[in-house]
Amino acid sequence: MQQLKFAKSLRKNMTEAEHRLWRHLRAHRLLGEKFRRQQPLGPYVVDFVHFGARLIVEADGGQHNQSRQDARRDAWLENQGFTVLRFWNNEILGNGDAVLEVILATVSALSPNPSPVKGEGGKSK
Repeated sequence: MQQLKFAKSLRKNMTEAEHRLWRHLRAHRLLGEKFRRQQPLGPYVVDFVHFGARLIVEADGGQHNQSRQDARRDAWLENQGFTVLRFWNNEILGNGDAVLEVILATVSALSPNPSPVKGEGGKSK
């Protein structure tokens, strides 16, 4: 219960970089892929997660610079089968298109059932 409360408070107090990235992820601009924000996972709350691809995306500020806590956290998440991508806030704010390209490429590589591009994947005649 405490973890869920903490996640809700994080949702209300997102950084500008998290807000900007969430606008893109929430709008399904990545071929309709579904992400969740500020999601509790085990003892942690992750910024963004795509459960189908088992991908976690973190938006980091300076407090994360070579953090041992982040290294332990990433190791635990990877041990649970997740891939973790970390982007600095300034990357998201200054070069968001490149960040989205990396996320999309990673989702496409990890998704068990990648979403068909519009016009593809329909019924055969």
